[in-house]
Amino acid sequence: MAHIGVDTHPTRTYTAGELRHANVGEAVILKGWVDTRRDLGGVIFIDLRDRYGLTQIVFSPQDNVDAHAAAEALRSEFVISVKGIVRDRSAETVNPKLPTGEVEVRAHELVILNESEPVPFTLSAHEEKQVKTNEDLRLKYRYLDMRRSDLQNKMLTRHRFYQITRKYYDQHNFVEVETPVLMKSTPEGARDYLVPSRVHPGKFYALPQSPQTYKQILMVAGLDRYMQITKCFRDEDLRADRQPEFTQVDLEMTFATEDMVYELLEGHMKAVWKEIKGVDIETPFRRISYDEAIQRYGSDKPDLRFGLELQDVSGVFEGSGFRVFDSVLDGGGKILSIVVPGMGDQGRGYMDRLDKDVVRKRIGASGLIYFKLPSDGSETVSSVKEHVLPADVVQGAIDHLGAKAGDLVLVLAGMPPKVYDQAGTLRLHMANELNLIPEGADGPWEFLWVTDFPLVEWDEDTQRYYAMHHPFTSPRAEDLDKMETEPGAIRARAYDLVLNGNEIGGGSIRIHNRSVQNQMFKLLDIDAEEAQQRFGFLLDAFRYGAPPHGGLALGLDRIIMLLTGAQSLRDVIAFPKTQSAQEAMVGSPDVVDDKQLEELHIGLVLPEEEEG
Repeated sequence: MAHIGVDTHPTRTYTAGELRHANVGEAVILKGWVDTRRDLGGVIFIDLRDRYGLTQIVFSPQDNVDAHAAAEALRSEFVISVKGIVRDRSAETVNPKLPTGEVEVRAHELVILNESEPVPFTLSAHEEKQVKTNEDLRLKYRYLDMRRSDLQNKMLTRHRFYQITRKYYDQHNFVEVETPVLMKSTPEGARDYLVPSRVHPGKFYALPQSPQTYKQILMVAGLDRYMQITKCFRDEDLRADRQPEFTQVDLEMTFATEDMVYELLEGHMKAVWKEIKGVDIETPFRRISYDEAIQRYGSDKPDLRFGLELQDVSGVFEGSGFRVFDSVLDGGGKILSIVVPGMGDQGRGYMDRLDKDVVRKRIGASGLIYFKLPSDGSETVSSVKEHVLPADVVQGAIDHLGAKAGDLVLVLAGMPPKVYDQAGTLRLHMANELNLIPEGADGPWEFLWVTDFPLVEWDEDTQRYYAMHHPFTSPRAEDLDKMETEPGAIRARAYDLVLNGNEIGGGSIRIHNRSVQNQMFKLLDIDAEEAQQRFGFLLDAFRYGAPPHGGLALGLDRIIMLLTGAQSLRDVIAFPKTQSAQEAMVGSPDVVDDKQLEELHIGLVLPEEEEG
């Protein structure tokens, strides 16, 4: 029997992932989607799929003629309800790949709850039937894409992270508080998403880039410990690891020290990795300063899963007579080197491509100097002729670096900080060449705290300082006297949590003194009037017994991406935006009618379309 569209069966008794040998002989009701259909000699086999797994359903005339006849109409993605008896599969048909693979359900009744048109891409849970599908198509039909177990499992991992996180912080006396989504625009860094006010013509709300000021106010209010899993919004150019709206775990606590934050977050990560991955990660995490991270790895979020550390060889080449090196050193630049093991026998073609395609085009350096140490112990091959860079100077560099036969020595020269960034990118490229960077979600897991960031950084274009993190980060007490004399040398009480070369969290001990906060605003070229207009509420709060406080925000989407081995943030967000900040399924953003704009007192000035 098949009552299309009407569920004449009671509630399901089992999911499609539950049945085992112990259930043999039971009468059961299962409901779900048709994953695959096979007709073998008049007996129809259906793999029934739901969120929990797959169960094989058998429709045979011997069990029930009507149910078998109704099953003739079944196709992939039909929604059905089945009544039947659980039976053991014959020995030769047991499927060891499935938890339910020892049993099947012999169907006695079938209800077709809904039919499905042919789907635009394969959804089967069977690995051998899965086909790689264009991402744009999957995003357009996200409701179909999410029927796939791979994406569902990522959503379930995300759910588990939520539960572990809330439980952990509740056990540590944190209070979950929802902060406003419609707030005041206080632009500093990325662009705000603005929301026009209908009842206040010409005025706008902003969607929060972070609940930063609100959580500091909560500390002034005496709540002591705050947490929130919250949406944040930034109108910035997109990359694979960025979304215009994203989720973060937001934390703040009074009387905090850096060590308190480190210990708290390490416990959180330990709980997450234990419960989700079954892995005991080692704590405490390693800590290195920002300066050390830049000098050794060329990055403030270094990947520690491999070596290839940068080495400063400026002193070795001082006075070498090589014009390129001499001009860099005379200008205050640096000469950096990477020793790459096992690549000393690379040919001229490979080295030319590395220089042209990677170092010059991709990294943006002026050129690559290299020394090859053949594995047979023969003479070193230098990319610079001996009469330009003497062999004894080259050998001195090799000895200083500890390079040996079979190694390749790469050298970049330039001005900091750019040369460090270039060398760091080259380090990652060579690690990929040597397959030193593991893919997937099996680790290893190299956590790291990067500390002592600069408080501010100078921007040549605007000729002013900008906050390295945000304007509320506290300078180190011993550097306060440099606020007017040497701002670039001030170290912040800021810290980032890094995992496998990804920044997964960042925070700081905050400024809680009105006078110091005003000094910071002045340093950032925010005058007293502007500071009061933009941040007066916070400055006023600091007048009434603001306690020392600090915290951190974790990038939840990025953590889930690493936990699941996903290649993009889009793979761990239910309804993500594309690279062009659009949601393909619903078609947002979209135009609105003139009446809505009129109510909001808005007129549009659209850019002219480019010709051609």
